[in-house]
Amino acid sequence: MKLSMVLSTHAAKFQAVAYKGDFGQNVAKIASYGYNGVEPAVRDPSLVDHDSLIDAAKKQGMAIPAIGTGQAWGEERLSFTDPDPGVRKRAVDRIASHVPLARKAGAVIIIGLVRGIIQEGVSEVQAREWMYSGFKTCVEIAGKEGVRIAFEPLNRYETPLLNTAKESLELIERMGADNLGILLDTFHMNIEEPSIEESIKTCGERIFHFHVADSNRWYPGAGHLDFRKILETLFSTGYEGFVSGEFMAVPDADVAARKAIGHLRSLGLD
Repeated sequence: MKLSMVLSTHAAKFQAVAYKGDFGQNVAKIASYGYNGVEPAVRDPSLVDHDSLIDAAKKQGMAIPAIGTGQAWGEERLSFTDPDPGVRKRAVDRIASHVPLARKAGAVIIIGLVRGIIQEGVSEVQAREWMYSGFKTCVEIAGKEGVRIAFEPLNRYETPLLNTAKESLELIERMGADNLGILLDTFHMNIEEPSIEESIKTCGERIFHFHVADSNRWYPGAGHLDFRKILETLFSTGYEGFVSGEFMAVPDADVAARKAIGHLRSLGLD
């Protein structure tokens, strides 16, 4: 089982990213705990030296399986569904700007909250059309460079748009692109899916990446989710990618990272 940890390249408001700050130091620390990869959360790729970021991971023998983009929403409120066409264009351009980094790193690009919400004065029909248009453009741009995009279903308390695995598969069918897949996150699935395991089976080969956090969004083992059952189901689909920790820094980042890998390795699924 290949395990990675999400870490931010800059300070960020999002609490479920345990590590923020000095990227190189954090990568070294995560590697020392036994992780196999790191998943950078990058707000703006123009603010990051791509080669230095990749080299920092390589220096520690770490892969970069995915790149998070959610801070473009969290810090700047860029989204595909904003009433302002200029904001919508900047959101699409921002996702497109991740493509060179993702291509160099061999990573998938994650689209989470950049897909947007339904803002005041905007109908659901209109918001969805703007969202689909944003996805279509980004998927086409990434596809030309051989880069895959992983869409993440999020729970209803964060957005009313595309909350379940079923809805995400419908999006993929509508887009009709082989380079668009799904990122499943156990925290969100625990809220939205009647059965986490059945939803994993349904998504099957369309799963491009996988996030783990327990039911309380703490590290795996701190809540009530059965990660043995969940991960056995995931691997039964033929999934060979990374299992990536995205959870709150409780009681702090280092303890959470150590407890997470300790729990996941104890399952004997290696």
